[in-house]
Amino acid sequence: MSLIIGMTYDLRSDYLKQGFKEEDVAEFDADITIDSIEQTLAELGHQPNRIGNAHALCARLAAGDRWDLVFNLAEGRIGRSREAQVPCMLEAFDIPYTMSDPLVCAVTLDKSVAKRILQSEGLNTPRFHVVRSEADIARVDIPYPLFAKPIAEGTGKGIDRASCVKNSAELRAICQTLLLKYDQPVLVEEYLPGREFTVAILGTGAKARVLGGMEVCLRPNANTTIYTYEMKEQFEDYVDYHRLTRTPENQAVEKLALDSYRVLEIRDCGRVDIRMDANGKPSFMEVNPLPGLNPVHSDLPIIAKHEGVSFRSVIEAIIESARTRIPAAS
Repeated sequence: MSLIIGMTYDLRSDYLKQGFKEEDVAEFDADITIDSIEQTLAELGHQPNRIGNAHALCARLAAGDRWDLVFNLAEGRIGRSREAQVPCMLEAFDIPYTMSDPLVCAVTLDKSVAKRILQSEGLNTPRFHVVRSEADIARVDIPYPLFAKPIAEGTGKGIDRASCVKNSAELRAICQTLLLKYDQPVLVEEYLPGREFTVAILGTGAKARVLGGMEVCLRPNANTTIYTYEMKEQFEDYVDYHRLTRTPENQAVEKLALDSYRVLEIRDCGRVDIRMDANGKPSFMEVNPLPGLNPVHSDLPIIAKHEGVSFRSVIEAIIESARTRIPAAS
């Protein structure tokens, strides 16, 4: 059945024109992403209709516009619940949409909240401490080395070579820097020295399935073992991505990713980051319920390509998962 599908997103080029810096808009979508999704929706027989960001959606809703379904990629710009803003508006107007609901979007953006939920279910994640002010730095009681990053950012923002800290002086310095620059708490957790993975998942609830995964391997010229913002932005120069083969070790990584996805109640599509400790045991790091869908540069489409799954099939799977939430009368 053909659907009228609205498209919500934050377009990187729009914000750059307004004077924002590259790092400010790192999580937002490139033009090629929105162009590709729009084209794919049309190829699948649907009627795509561009909306834009939360402000544009608000204006369109006030004008009386409605859609059968909204394909939501909007990240939002302000606050730790920014990814929940568009889903909240759509739910207020009873309009079905793709991806996760407001609660999940808010919970997963605050990394400490997501980790607490997974801990309550017995899933493995590094020990951590939340630094909300300089006074909290002295209360961190986890053995070194540690890893520090903003509590509610993505795309590696706030992560650089100074993120791995070996003593109290380095911890104080990085926390002071992050508190000032990002105006949000700092997540300090035990540093895991093992291999790093990202796992793509499609579907909802019991129907969720692992699309595939890949190991993140930094090249020697990166001169670091940390997957920084710089590495992510220039991955062609510094990073190799290796498809996960079906070994018991890799299957444990995929199982933890899928269990985390289901416990956090992510819908339709998501990507889970896993890292191993010194003993080779996988640990949950963070999850993205609004994964990048740039057909060339984003991790999830890269994983799909490794698995022989087309970009069109990924978009179709997201739509089919979300379609179950469209009322039958519609």
